[in-house]
Amino acid sequence: MQRKSRLLIVEDEAAIRTGLVDVFVFHGYDVDFAVDGHEGMSKSLSGQYDLVILDVMLPGHNGYEICEAIRTKDRYQPVIMLTAKSNDEDIIQGLSLGADDYVAKPFSVAQLVLRVQAVLRRARVNELDEATLTLSDQAEIDTLNLSGRFESKDITFTRREMDILQYLYEHRERPVSREELLHKVWGYARDLDIETRTVDIHIAKLRRKMEPDPKNPCYLTTVRGGGYKLMVSAG
Repeated sequence: MQRKSRLLIVEDEAAIRTGLVDVFVFHGYDVDFAVDGHEGMSKSLSGQYDLVILDVMLPGHNGYEICEAIRTKDRYQPVIMLTAKSNDEDIIQGLSLGADDYVAKPFSVAQLVLRVQAVLRRARVNELDEATLTLSDQAEIDTLNLSGRFESKDITFTRREMDILQYLYEHRERPVSREELLHKVWGYARDLDIETRTVDIHIAKLRRKMEPDPKNPCYLTTVRGGGYKLMVSAG
């Protein structure tokens, strides 16, 4: 029998927490929970979970602190953050700290389930066999160690950032649309109506890491009306 995926739900609001636990147990997951930031921090760092659902506003440690601690310890751990719907800063900060995706409150439980399924499905996929992606004589990416070297600067990536770079490298001969990235990298069905800025925020974060001048990118460019393209001048 296949092992159930194990989820950790870190949420201090009892009604939301109980509802989410019931929903994910119904969908066949092994579910644990934490009721505040202190318990959430301890459990999140235990390495016992396939995915962490993490609320931003928590007593003790907030969701940002927990997400940052998770990423410091494990850049592969899938994390979905629950954010305030009207607060773009929550979304940007959470994704910048390494969350794989976010869901804005109030949210559709059905859509959260679909996003959890997509993140877990993508976490099991490794589509590219190449360990080293060479973009130029001054830019190289190590996919196994989630690291890179750009213009003599050493960089570390999250697993989601590496997924994006790998997919763009695989299709480097053409621009890749935002919708294609959501489908292929995040794992969302093409007919799923997703309102999310996660692609744009991840691309902006990658540019801040990789580009000598993020406002005038030379590696990760935008093709008007086409999408994003990874520029490769070697190999």
